[in-house]
Amino acid sequence: MANWFECKVRYDKMMENGVVKKVNEPYLVDALSFTEAEARIIEEQTPFISGEFSVSAVKRSKISEIFRDDTADRWYLAKVAFITIDEKTAAEKRTVSQILVAGSDFDSACSNFKEGMKRTLADFDLVSLSETPIMDVYGMKAVSSKPAPAADQPSEQ
Repeated sequence: MANWFECKVRYDKMMENGVVKKVNEPYLVDALSFTEAEARIIEEQTPFISGEFSVSAVKRSKISEIFRDDTADRWYLAKVAFITIDEKTAAEKRTVSQILVAGSDFDSACSNFKEGMKRTLADFDLVSLSETPIMDVYGMKAVSSKPAPAADQPSEQ
C-alpha cells in the first residue's frame, strides 16, 4: 500500500512575462518516512529547477489511491463515500476516501474517475471532485534486483 506525502518546494520561478517570482509548489511523493519523502522530492526536482530551492513542508496525505493518465496535466481530488450495510442494524454506513485523479479538464478527470472505479464491487457515491494545486506525483521507484557486492569481495567491472 502506498504511503503518500505532500511535499512543498520553494524556489524562484521565471514566469511567462519574464518576471522572477518566488513560488511554493506542492508535489506528492510515495515514501516510507518523512525523511525519505524529503530526499525523494529533492532528487526528483533537482534536474528541473535551476538555482537554489528548499523543501518548505512535508506532510502525510490522506490519499488512498491514484488514477493516472499520462496525457493529463492536472490533478483532481475525488472524495468518494463507500456505502456498506450493517448486517445487525441494517443501517447504511458511509466511509469517505480520497482518490487523486489525473485529467486535462474537469470532464476528463470525471471520466478517468469512472474508468478507475469500474474495477470496484463496492457501492459508492462521488461526493466531490475538485482541482488541486499538486504539480506532479512521484510513485515508489523500482528497486534493482541485482544484489550489492559483499564488502570483502572486489566488485566486477
